[in-house]
Amino acid sequence: MSRLIPAAERIARARALIEKAYRYPVPSAAEGGRYNFSYIANVKALLQDARDLIKYISKTPSATPEMKAEVNKILLAADRANQEILHSAAHPG
Repeated sequence: MSRLIPAAERIARARALIEKAYRYPVPSAAEGGRYNFSYIANVKALLQDARDLIKYISKTPSATPEMKAEVNKILLAADRANQEILHSAAHPG
């Protein structure tokens, strides 16, 4: 039996998934490090799951302006995380 997840809980879960992507362990250099396909796929999946959780909140009639602003912040955070984790050599990992 599935249940609807309230918007506030979706927002919290999306933030947690972004944090999990940041903490995802980078494979050793022998395994390809940041270029390991499995690592890249797992990080991208976490970020996509975060986006998927919140993408329809703004379209619901009950979405407040504050919720819509929070959704936009999370979408930007997911994009920023993608850049920092997968495309920036300066990001510690």
